[in-house]
Amino acid sequence: MARRDNSHPYLVLFALWLMVFSASSQVIIVSPILPRIGEALNIAEAYQGWLITSYAVFLSLFALIIGPISDKFGRRLVILLGCGSMAVALWLHGIVENFTQLLIMRAAAGAAGGMLSGAAVSYVGDYFPYNKRGWANGWVMSGIAVGQIIGIPIGTLLADWFGFRGAFLMFAGTMTLTTVLIWFYVPQPDVARNQNRLTLSSAIAGYRELLGRKVVVAASATYFLMFFSIGLYVIYLPTWLEQHLGVEGTAIASLFFVGGIANVIAGPSAGKLSDRTGRKPLIIVSCLGLALVMVVTTYLTTSMVMAYILFGFAMIMFALRISPLQSLMTAIVEGQRRGALLALAVAIGQVGIGLGGAAAGVAYVKYGYVSNTITGAVAIVGMALLVHFSLPEPKEDHQKGKNAESSVEPAPEM
Repeated sequence: MARRDNSHPYLVLFALWLMVFSASSQVIIVSPILPRIGEALNIAEAYQGWLITSYAVFLSLFALIIGPISDKFGRRLVILLGCGSMAVALWLHGIVENFTQLLIMRAAAGAAGGMLSGAAVSYVGDYFPYNKRGWANGWVMSGIAVGQIIGIPIGTLLADWFGFRGAFLMFAGTMTLTTVLIWFYVPQPDVARNQNRLTLSSAIAGYRELLGRKVVVAASATYFLMFFSIGLYVIYLPTWLEQHLGVEGTAIASLFFVGGIANVIAGPSAGKLSDRTGRKPLIIVSCLGLALVMVVTTYLTTSMVMAYILFGFAMIMFALRISPLQSLMTAIVEGQRRGALLALAVAIGQVGIGLGGAAAGVAYVKYGYVSNTITGAVAIVGMALLVHFSLPEPKEDHQKGKNAESSVEPAPEM
C-alpha cells in the first residue's frame, strides 16, 4: 500500500492526470485512426463503430460491478487494478491480427476502463472538499486535452508510419507509468466506507435504491445523452473530413491538436469558475453551444481552417461542461454511496456512447454525416434541459467554501 507520507495533493493530481491522459487518449485515438484500422483489418465502414460499442459495453458492465466494491474497499485499490489491467490490455493490442481479436482487446480495455471511470471522479470527491473539486477536476480532466494536443497527434502519426498498433502501444507505456505512480504516491483517503456486507444481492439492492431517487435517474439520463451525442458526432468526423475535404492522417492529427489546446486553456478555468458561481450555468451554456456547433458543422466546414475553428469551439464547450458536471455529481449522494452513483452514471453514459457509435455507422452510411450531427445536437439540448430542471445545485456557500454535505472531509494542505 502507498504510504501516507509519500502523498502530496499536487503529486496525487499528477498521477490522476496521467491516468486520465492515458485512458482517454486510448479511447479518442480510435476515431482519427479508424480509417487506418478499417484498411489494415478489412473492416467495412458500417461495422467500424462496433469497436467503440465493444469498449463501451464492457466499460458499463465493469463500472457497475466495481462501483460498490470501491465504496467498500476504497478507491485506491480499484484505481490501481484498473490502471494495471488497462496497461496489459493495451500491450496486447500490439499482437491483434483481425477484427475479432481487436474487438476482444477493446472489450478488455473497456473492462479496465470500467474500473477507472467512476472510481477516478469518486477519488477526487473523497480527497478534496467540495469547494476545491471543480479546481481539482479541472486539472485532472485537462489530461484529456493534453492527450489531444500531444497524444492523439503522435498516435495518429505512429498509426500512419507503423500501423495502427503503434498508437495503442504508446498509451500502453504511459499507462504502465501511471500504475507505478499510483502504487507509490496515491494514498487511500481517510474517509468513511460502506460498512454493509457486500454481496451480489446487496449491490443490486443498492443500485435499485439509488434508481429510486429522482435526482439519480436524472443524473444518469444526463450522462446517457451526453455520451450518446459524442458517439454520434465525433466517431465519424475524421472519416467525413477525409472524404469531404480530401485530407489525410496528418491533417486529422492537427485537428485534435487545435481542439486540445482549446480544451486545456478552458478546462481548469471552468472548474475553478464553477467553484465560485455554481456548476449548472456552465453546464447548460456548454450544452447549447455544442449543439450549435453540431448543427452547423456540415454546412460551414468548407476547409480545414473552418474545421479547426468549429472543433476548437466544440472542445471549449466540452471543457466548460465536464469538470462542473463531475463536481456536481460528487455532491448529490452521501460519500459512502459516491462510487456506486458514479459507476451507475458512467455505465449508463457508456451505453449511450455505445449506442451512439453503432447508430453513427448506420446513419453515416445511409443518410450521410448530417444525420449524425443533427441527432447529436438534439440529444445535447435534451441534456441541457435535464440539468436545468432536474439536477439541483448543492446548497453551498461558494464564497466561503462551506459545504452543506456532512460527508465532506477536511481539505488537504495545498
